[in-house]
Amino acid sequence: MNPELVENARQTMDLERRRLELQLSEEVEHPRVSHGAQTAAASEVSESQRGEQLRGREVQHLAFIEAALRRIEAGTFGVCRSCGKPIAPERLEAIPWANDCVECHAKNRR
Repeated sequence: MNPELVENARQTMDLERRRLELQLSEEVEHPRVSHGAQTAAASEVSESQRGEQLRGREVQHLAFIEAALRRIEAGTFGVCRSCGKPIAPERLEAIPWANDCVECHAKNRR
């Protein structure tokens, strides 16, 4: 694995990890449903649910990043966890936390 690619990936993931940790540390506002229009109350609940879904995705994204950083430390970064073949450098440049090659990713998405 190209050491420059690994270092660039590490730096990118460190920045993204800090951004996510900051975002996740912010307090979540829960809707205050008061008496009033049902439509307004439903809209507030819907926004809250959407916010929780986004937060869940951010938590999952952070876990992917942390796992990729552990793979760097273990010396297994850039190796597909499904087939064991190298992950294309272009894929790692675009998605440094990728843990599978394009072929295996396509198979797993079906």
